Amino acid sequence: MMKSLLAATVLLGLGSAAFGASAVNKDAEPRTLIVTEGGSKSELSLAGGETVEFCPSGCFVTMPNGDREALTGNETIEISGGTARIK
Repeated sequence: MMKSLLAATVLLGLGSAAFGASAVNKDAEPRTLIVTEGGSKSELSLAGGETVEFCPSGCFVTMPNGDREALTGNETIEISGGTARIK
């Protein structure tokens, strides 16, 4: 029983490492990020208060104000007052 519990804990820990960058929208209105991964561009819409995991292996992100940043996959983008900051 103890070995099963330990194995499950290890697998959960490894599984969470597979997640990439995250974005949190602290504004009340929706915000959109443009994500470019592997030459493919897509829009990532975040509702007010929503947090989303994306970009597991690096990407480029165009922020709501037009700034473009390269992400490695472990950053958090925080949107507040219409402005995005990387933490």
